[in-house]
Amino acid sequence: MRIVDLINKNSISLNLNSNNKQDVIDELVDLVYKSGNLNDKNEYKEAILAREELSTTAIGEGVAIPHAKNKSVNKATLAAGISKEGIDYEAFDGSLSHLYFMIAAPDGANDTHLEVLSRLSTILMDEEFRKKLINSISIEEFLSLIDEKEKEKFPEERKEEVPMKQNNSELPKVLAVTACPTGIAHTFMAAESLTQKANSKGISIKVETNGSAGIKNALTKEEIENATCIIVAADKNVEMSRFNGKKVIITKVADGIHKADELIDRAINGDAPIYQSSKSESIEESLNEKESIGRQFYKHLMNGVSHMLPFVVGGGILIALAFLLDDYSINPANFGMNTPIAAFFKTVGGQAFGFMLPVLAGYIAMSIADRPGLAVGFVGGIIASSGYTFSNIMNFSEASPVSAGFIGALLAGFIGGYLVLLLRKLFDKLPQSLEGIKPVLLYPVFGILLIGLIMVSINPIVGSINTALNNFLASMSGTSKIFLGAILGAMMAIDMGGPFNKAAYVFGTAQLTVVNAGPEQFGIMAAVMIGGMVPPLAIALATTFFKNRFTESERKSGIVNYVMGLSFITEGAIPFAAADPLHVLPACVVGSGLAGALSMAFGCGLRAPHGGIFVLPTIINPLMYLVALIIGAVVGAVLLGILKKPLEK
Repeated sequence: MRIVDLINKNSISLNLNSNNKQDVIDELVDLVYKSGNLNDKNEYKEAILAREELSTTAIGEGVAIPHAKNKSVNKATLAAGISKEGIDYEAFDGSLSHLYFMIAAPDGANDTHLEVLSRLSTILMDEEFRKKLINSISIEEFLSLIDEKEKEKFPEERKEEVPMKQNNSELPKVLAVTACPTGIAHTFMAAESLTQKANSKGISIKVETNGSAGIKNALTKEEIENATCIIVAADKNVEMSRFNGKKVIITKVADGIHKADELIDRAINGDAPIYQSSKSESIEESLNEKESIGRQFYKHLMNGVSHMLPFVVGGGILIALAFLLDDYSINPANFGMNTPIAAFFKTVGGQAFGFMLPVLAGYIAMSIADRPGLAVGFVGGIIASSGYTFSNIMNFSEASPVSAGFIGALLAGFIGGYLVLLLRKLFDKLPQSLEGIKPVLLYPVFGILLIGLIMVSINPIVGSINTALNNFLASMSGTSKIFLGAILGAMMAIDMGGPFNKAAYVFGTAQLTVVNAGPEQFGIMAAVMIGGMVPPLAIALATTFFKNRFTESERKSGIVNYVMGLSFITEGAIPFAAADPLHVLPACVVGSGLAGALSMAFGCGLRAPHGGIFVLPTIINPLMYLVALIIGAVVGAVLLGILKKPLEK
């Protein structure tokens, strides 16, 4: 589906009149409506706004691609707009957006909007092309530029990417695979960047994209066999066993965008380890790739956490609403279930929350051992969460099971993953004719059996450790409690989404899973969230009251941080921290640490793992929580104003 076929001349504006994001959306929706392919303009606009609430569609580099798939759309269409001055569309890189493409896809269309989004992301990677579009003097020239670029990037729109037979000299010298967690913009931006750099060096390349709409431009067996090197720029798991015995560079998808030149040079020079499909060997090779065991641990853990979070956030907020809607005086011992509406929210939220530990363990194991590890890790997580031991299973003891909690689920995930790798090595000795039954019979049966035996054996020890930790936290008071709040708050600001931030957040959410969690556990989550809210708020305040320390672009981006801070989106502060870490980070760390300490000192608590200011009614002692937040943000802003020097006029 070509882009030029979707754009109606009536749906293009070479000079948008808008000054802010809301106005841009209104103007672009009007342009889509002019195409004649909308039957309900307001409903489509609501769909666009709902998508923007999830995350901004400004992909950076001056480009924004708002999109929605809705029943109000009769036929897939595209509107385009240009703002030569640039408009703040809340891009994460802080840049103003000049080029706008709004995609409208009918409900039920087979990922039309994703296909168009992928094509746009690909052609818009070319900076010169973007400049030409922005400087178009007529709609005809605008469409002609897109038409020429599409023909260049997608010649003849052939479905078959490579002929069935090729001479070795015609096969691409370098292969690449790109993939990001969402499988939309960054996947294709990395592919385009690698392709551009290879072409500029006269090197033949083929890039496979693992996007949200599936695998495109798939690498063939013949291409892999004849390739000099393969670049895997991915932030999620891709099929790696096909590269066994080949030189492979494994890196982040961001490196595919920003370090494409270096990656191409390494690939041509053969500066890469030989990949082995055995995980025990690939870990050693990852070390050669300057990726430590700690980094491997972090990647596996984050794979589990990223899949766990929807259950935690959704379930946690519903449980918090149950407490908000309940009547404590009816039966204090049954608080959260006393009224029908509260019981409904508590039951649904509790069911979602109950999946947290099994999902965490399952996806950690899957990150280590691919798909065969999922079931093994999942079962291990359930056993850890339930606290089963040989004693209570076989009725040797009447003692109730003691949950191994978050620690047990972590162990289950890592043990389950490496257990499947061990089974894979052992079963390699079986005849080739049994290869097909390994993933459907041998791995699940032996894996689940062994993880069950292991977890039932270690649960008494891990359960005791988990109980001791919870008792220790419950016993904390006074200075020690305030100190813990300060540490957790500061950790949320040290790297803003990095390992320290994630460690604090995971620790906070883990406390919400404690059976009969009390004020101490809820206090930890409150300190964690307030620590994550302070950095963007401190920066927003600093850009408002210390304007001479920031550029005009930074001041405009600073306004967006009010919303991001109140929404508990710490990443809004990242562009400022990346541009000036020596001044921004210390101010944010102090402000967040102070807010976390005050939250603990004021006895605040949080039953929901996310939501920011929007879950304020569910917070224990909400007024003082606001006071702690304001004090932390103001202190951070003042420190930032002191540390940063005024800009030269």
